[in-house]
Amino acid sequence: MHLGALFIASHVLTSGSVRETARRFQLSPSTVSTAIHNLETELAMKLTERASGELATLIASGRVLEGLEPIMAAIGELGQWAGHDGAGAEIDEAWTSRIPVKIVTMERFLEVADQGSINRAARRLRLGQPQLSLQLANLEKFLRHRLFERQAQGSVLTEEGRRAYQIFMAISQAWNDLKSSADERYRRTARSLRIGSIIPTGSESWVARCLGSLVSEWNARRNNNAISLVSMTADDLREALKNGRIDVAILDSVFGLESFRHRELLQTDMVVIAPPDSTETSVADLVAGHAICMPSPRTGLGHAAMAFSYERAPNRRRRGQDITAADSLPVIVDLVANHGYVSFLGRVSAMPIADKVRIVDLDEHLPMSYHVAFNHRKAAADACTVIIEAAARITSESVVRTIRPADAGARETAA
Repeated sequence: MHLGALFIASHVLTSGSVRETARRFQLSPSTVSTAIHNLETELAMKLTERASGELATLIASGRVLEGLEPIMAAIGELGQWAGHDGAGAEIDEAWTSRIPVKIVTMERFLEVADQGSINRAARRLRLGQPQLSLQLANLEKFLRHRLFERQAQGSVLTEEGRRAYQIFMAISQAWNDLKSSADERYRRTARSLRIGSIIPTGSESWVARCLGSLVSEWNARRNNNAISLVSMTADDLREALKNGRIDVAILDSVFGLESFRHRELLQTDMVVIAPPDSTETSVADLVAGHAICMPSPRTGLGHAAMAFSYERAPNRRRRGQDITAADSLPVIVDLVANHGYVSFLGRVSAMPIADKVRIVDLDEHLPMSYHVAFNHRKAAADACTVIIEAAARITSESVVRTIRPADAGARETAA
């Protein structure tokens, strides 16, 4: 990582804008984007994301900015020492953003200074002596200061070299502090098994209870892989599995799973959930008399419910603006239970909340299935087995008439 790239990335995290940073430092936007990407790679953490075409900084960027503060101060001191502080702040920033000195080069300089010999430092660093000498010469040329006096017994720091040593040591220590945190995060991530699931309807839902059983059984076995959990929509789960951000996904749709190893978790059918005090007996009457809130089309359930609504009621107001789509199932349940809305759920998800809502059958059977998809890790396959067993156990008692657990006939598809 270059010092110039660190300076650029720090400004992006402060300003929240790639284009503003590019204009200010007279750089191309691609150069600025590369700098922030390289910092994210070095620290093994996401600092920014694109939202509606705009750059948004994440919470973690605040901690990184704090860690970069001593580095930015040292870089400023380096600019003053190298004679780039007298022509105005704009020119100084432009020069600073182009500092080509790599952190690894600074650390090699520090090693030579500590060893008092280029030869000894080269042996410790497992580098060729000519290569190390050339790097030091290039560093002196860029800084426009002689850093070492070459003597018979070795290399001794000049007065300018001692100044450079203090600056580079401050940068190296601050960078290593940042990196050590990133390395520990990476080790924890590498050890952990990351489970993603569709959003549960609540703590009593079969999804939440399956995940609770998984964590409890997994930890009871004293497994080396700690479990971390996250809930997303089906679209986000597929993308996270594809990008390696999760190892296992519980989804309410088989769509897009062709490239993953996956097993059918359970089967159910779609039902309508209505306010507990409603009296309508048909789906048509329910949707005519109540506002509608559906799961988002980004979920498998929402996609199926929307398709059902459009196909069977092409002239209904359900195709209009009074349908609310939500990615949060707990919010949907609250709207139905307490605010007079109707919605669609899989029966397996509706049964645990039967005391809060009315469950109304559709005029025709509309089957649904839930699946677990996983990557190549053995721990991921083991977790899938636990999840399937838990789902069969949890759902068999309450919805045995409408659920066919897929544990016995699970299919596994190799990517």
